[in-house]
Amino acid sequence: MKAMIFAAGLGTRLKPITDKIPKALVSVGGIPILELVIKKLQKEGFDEFIINVHYFSEQIVDFLKKNNNFGSIIHISDETQKLLDTGGGLLNAEKFLSGTEDFLICNVDILTDIDIKTLFDTHRKNNALATLAMTKRESTRRLVFDSQNRLCYWENTKTGEIKPAKSPIGDTIHSAFAGIQVISPKIFDKINLKGKFSIIDLYLQLANDNKICSAEFEPKYWFDIGSVEKLKKAERFMKRIT
Repeated sequence: MKAMIFAAGLGTRLKPITDKIPKALVSVGGIPILELVIKKLQKEGFDEFIINVHYFSEQIVDFLKKNNNFGSIIHISDETQKLLDTGGGLLNAEKFLSGTEDFLICNVDILTDIDIKTLFDTHRKNNALATLAMTKRESTRRLVFDSQNRLCYWENTKTGEIKPAKSPIGDTIHSAFAGIQVISPKIFDKINLKGKFSIIDLYLQLANDNKICSAEFEPKYWFDIGSVEKLKKAERFMKRIT
């Protein structure tokens, strides 16, 4: 099974920690978050990983080499010349992900107990192009799905901004994206964007003619290690459960 880990971000909100190391190597409880994510996914049956790199990319490459890729096949998707955002990062890694096998994508800074098997089962049951793990946590940025579990629009509840995809049918569900998703490799035949672009913008473009679905979860824990405050909160929690 293949999984791509988005690890190319600048980690700006984690400064000064990320002044000298990439976000992927920031530690939670003494263990780099990239290692935590890889080992969790290995337990879920993943044995091949694609990791995109940009900021302090050589540190990530050296870290993986030092640890013998944690016994897995690991490909590096190089974005050192230009940071491509999530959609561009996906497209840049096409050579590693094309084929017939659905694959997982997760953000390196997400720590959660979301059930990956259920996410894949939902994706295959719906015969979806992409299935996004969603939660009901507080967030100003939300994705909206209709009664047929089809992506309809993105909204920012703080600014009132809306990015439409399709008209909803029936009731709508407003949820926050959990940073984990399953994608069919068929998506590569449908991408007409180039360079740097958001994967959410790509989904909104494709949603009218393709099944971009959600899988709703109520995890026991979900942490976005996106700031120093959130890092400390995650560390306190992980100490309690280990």
